[in-house]
Amino acid sequence: MRKKKLYGVASALLASSIALAGCSFGAGSDSGSDGGSGDQVTVDIFQFKVEFKEQFEALTKKYEEENPNVNINVKTVGGGNDYGSSLKTSFSSGEEPDIFNIGGPSDVETYEKYLADMSDTKAAKTALEGTLTSVKKNGETLGLPFNQEGYGILYNKKIFEEAGINPDDIKTHEDLVKATETLESKKEELGIQAPFALPAKETWVIGNHLANTFLADEFNHDVMEAYKADTVKFAMGDQMKRFLDLQNEYSVQPTLSLDYSQQVEELFSLGKVAMIQQGNWVYNTILQMDEEMAKNNVGLMPIPVEGYEGSIPVGVPMYWAVNKQSEDKVVKESKEFLDWMYTSEKGKKFVTEEFKFIPAYKGYEDQKIADPISKEIYEYAAAGDTLGWVFLGAPTNWTEGSLAVNMQKYLSGDITWEQVEENARKDWEESRQ
Repeated sequence: MRKKKLYGVASALLASSIALAGCSFGAGSDSGSDGGSGDQVTVDIFQFKVEFKEQFEALTKKYEEENPNVNINVKTVGGGNDYGSSLKTSFSSGEEPDIFNIGGPSDVETYEKYLADMSDTKAAKTALEGTLTSVKKNGETLGLPFNQEGYGILYNKKIFEEAGINPDDIKTHEDLVKATETLESKKEELGIQAPFALPAKETWVIGNHLANTFLADEFNHDVMEAYKADTVKFAMGDQMKRFLDLQNEYSVQPTLSLDYSQQVEELFSLGKVAMIQQGNWVYNTILQMDEEMAKNNVGLMPIPVEGYEGSIPVGVPMYWAVNKQSEDKVVKESKEFLDWMYTSEKGKKFVTEEFKFIPAYKGYEDQKIADPISKEIYEYAAAGDTLGWVFLGAPTNWTEGSLAVNMQKYLSGDITWEQVEENARKDWEESRQ
């Protein structure tokens, strides 16, 4: 029997992508010390998502126009780069950002001495039920949700139609294999290079999202249960392996050198592959590449999971944190900027229309869901057809630094799948001792 639930997030809203801007911290901004000269306050933001870089930069400029005493510098490390390691380097080198991103309870533990209590912000008071669970500790709210997101298998509707495949008929892994083999057999007439594009170079794609789909049940779809767990059993490890194997076998090669940009921009957006494992954060990228494709030709299918057929993972992908060790006026301005972004009319308009977010906050009832991928995710959530978002409860850097790295070794033929599970389990257990 299919299990139909909504885990840990309000069914009213969920999200598209996050991502932000790219420019280096301003020279001499000295954010952690004097906050700027005179009446000027400089706020340095260090964040991880690249998908709406231009839109976020435009938003910060609008804020600066309304607040001429505030200068905002944004530095983005994401895509093929390791945000977690870069953030640690930023702190250890003394270039501490004023606003930065944390994932969940493990990051809260790592950066707790820097995390300002956000309970007094308007945004925290309007956050949807369940969206702050991962960042609450000792009565304090230590982060603000970006948005909510969902993911699965994005497919090209036109290619599926030309291949005679009805996506509604794909419920099980066996159904997906059959459809994939059909696409493979017809790839010349369909004009595609392969059915899939698996960016195995990207540790977050395989270690966070693919793995989460098959780990959620093990932790009862609860990020805090994952955070408290002493071990990981890989109860659905066989399903995880076969889905990875399917994508790898029928992907543009070599998968281990294929990155996010190639997957989304060069291959999927241009109709050179039929399917990719991604979520609604890719919409802006596809829109820039091919507006017709983005608006009319992208569908979403669940990754098949036994017992959860027809469900997709949904959750808060990342949180905004404010560095409480920054100078007082910088902390104040940092909170006010985040409040403005999520609660002012101009900010809310940007969040929905430009960022293409489905917000994690109340007060957006009059805003429209901006893109078709997000609309589909909203429908899954409204129906309760969701899986938990538990990977943020794993030990710090485990999903990417341990599990994904071992998955890459497996794909290169260096280790067996049994060794993937054994190595990753050992790393989990050692980190929890």
